[in-house]
Amino acid sequence: MSLFKTSIVLVSLLFVCIEAHLRDKAKQKYIGTALAAHALSDPEYNQMAGAEFNSASPENEMKWAALETSRGHYNFGDADKLVAYAQQHDMKMRGHTFLWHRRIPAYAEALHGNKAELEKVVKEHITKVATHFKGKIYAWDVVNEVLNEDGSGNKLRKGLFLDTLGPSYVEEAFRTAHAADPNAKLYINDYGIEGKNKKSDALYELVKEWKAKGVPIHGVGVQAHFREGGVASTLHENLKRFADLGLDVAITELNIRYKLPGSADKKAKQAQDYEKAFSACKTIPRCVGVTVWGFTDKYSNIFDKGYGEQELWDQHYKPKSAVNAVEKELI
Repeated sequence: MSLFKTSIVLVSLLFVCIEAHLRDKAKQKYIGTALAAHALSDPEYNQMAGAEFNSASPENEMKWAALETSRGHYNFGDADKLVAYAQQHDMKMRGHTFLWHRRIPAYAEALHGNKAELEKVVKEHITKVATHFKGKIYAWDVVNEVLNEDGSGNKLRKGLFLDTLGPSYVEEAFRTAHAADPNAKLYINDYGIEGKNKKSDALYELVKEWKAKGVPIHGVGVQAHFREGGVASTLHENLKRFADLGLDVAITELNIRYKLPGSADKKAKQAQDYEKAFSACKTIPRCVGVTVWGFTDKYSNIFDKGYGEQELWDQHYKPKSAVNAVEKELI
């Protein structure tokens, strides 16, 4: 083969490789992935994450107990590592999360029932973390999984924050985060609210109430951890009604697991489910993007007995048919 022809082949192969990256198809809406700091030491993981995605979320590195194990003592090492990686690869960075009913440090848990002191440490924590990352975070999940499973009662989950601070703690968390970083988009993030149901209805009413009070809430994140065939039929309709309130919406933690063992048929159906989820966001102007919760089965952190292989790439970084299905839905 002549040198000229060899050069043409190499250029063609390079072009194909570039075209294969998902982020190159996602111009109007981002495509993101959760990142784990420890996995960045894997060269293939490190290379693929930045090549395929233009947005990132930390899996656990920004949760309260990970950042502040004892009061006032912070370790931003792993979180800073992820932010630096995102900046190096021109990726948006989503912050996850200030308040969650899990991963709370022991010193804060010990304040159950002490309203004045818990209010103080919650404000301190949110302010410190938001200020540390100011200008580097595109959007924050201010509160995560705070709704009752069935949307009943006062609509909020019982636990340390509701029991001690009362329902206004959500509003105060948003106001505190906004004061610390006025340019960051602020989200409420939850699971089980993907379709229209009692839980998403409860959130809809709460969001309307908060907006009427002037609470600086800018977005709703739906997690979207689905089992095979479980993509909500009303996902598009539900996202749209929140967008119609003047909010951004996003799918924030998407993955689709099937009952093991896997098969060609299950992988094909998984691809169809991924396509449905991305399609639900595609035609809603204020659906700003989709984040998959991890991208390779090698480092997946979603565990459901008897189910698995939920990511777009397998444990050997080989693309599943879901990758092509997703690519078709990117704009």
